[in-house]
Amino acid sequence: MQQSDESIQDFRSRIDSIDDAILGLLNERSQMVLEVGRLKSGNNLDFHVPGRERQIYERLLNNNPGPFPNDALKSVYREIISACLALESPMKVAFLGPKATFSHLATMQQFGFSAELVPMKSIPSVFEEVEKGRALYGVVPVENSTEGVVSHTLDMFVESGLQITAEVMLEVHHDLLSRTGRIEDVKKVYSHSQPIAQCRQWLDEHLPGVPSVDVASTAVAAQIVSDDYTSAAIASELAASLYDLKVVRSRIEDQVNNFTRFLIIARKGCERSGNDKTSVLFSVKDEPGILCRMLEPFATRGINLSKIESRPFKKKAWEYIFFLDLFGHVSDPDVHAALDDLKQCCQFIKILGSYPRSM
Repeated sequence: MQQSDESIQDFRSRIDSIDDAILGLLNERSQMVLEVGRLKSGNNLDFHVPGRERQIYERLLNNNPGPFPNDALKSVYREIISACLALESPMKVAFLGPKATFSHLATMQQFGFSAELVPMKSIPSVFEEVEKGRALYGVVPVENSTEGVVSHTLDMFVESGLQITAEVMLEVHHDLLSRTGRIEDVKKVYSHSQPIAQCRQWLDEHLPGVPSVDVASTAVAAQIVSDDYTSAAIASELAASLYDLKVVRSRIEDQVNNFTRFLIIARKGCERSGNDKTSVLFSVKDEPGILCRMLEPFATRGINLSKIESRPFKKKAWEYIFFLDLFGHVSDPDVHAALDDLKQCCQFIKILGSYPRSM
């Protein structure tokens, strides 16, 4: 037994030495980042280059021999990069609030804890914060894999001059939260309309007859429940920790593969990464065969379209705006040529941005 204790202590001493070495390397890395920041400032260069972050992630994930898992490695380096960016320059990011919503989680997943994350009351206010330069980036939801598109976000791009610089795919898990943690105490359930819809089968089976109440967000639901011992909220695990709630049941969503896609918006686009997506909005002339003709430039060049969505054009009755996502960067010769051909049958066309595809 004594020999076993000594072996454990030996391993712990080695772990301590490794931790000390990591600490030293982290500070050495931080010094290098500060030097890079000074060079950028002296040459009037952007301090944040999203493509550089992606290169770091890809190189490390490809070179990782294990057993440390890649998901954890990316999370660790997300925080390292976030902290180092904060040393260079404060980075303010606006998101659709309040805190503890899935938009908040997506923002943390993209920018880490060291960025200044600012909750906004509406999608238009996120756009405005970035347009006026009060935030470097904005984070807005654009579609859910089970509930479809977020129309407010698509509508904002019609008038806005902002560019999409990244996308975040967030796997959405819904927890049932309450003060007591006991399902028998639940007499009412609060949440946003989408999570309620995404958990309808579970609610009907486990809480039959219990009314569901729509509120502005999952965070608002958690806040309400924090003062009511007879109700529960459908919200995130983060909401439980922020509002001192207990998990009644975890992962109550009806569909296992439930993802929400978020877009990162900024005043300036980003360079080609080699694994990009381009988003476009356009309006076509009302002519026979126009839908076939607008897709032909992409089909003939073998360009994959990952999404096409139509929305009513609010300025003209019975006319529609199309939103298109395609694989490739606007600077790619085939993509550039296809978009030039598309312009021939458009009343107007707008490139919303080319950006790295979600990893």
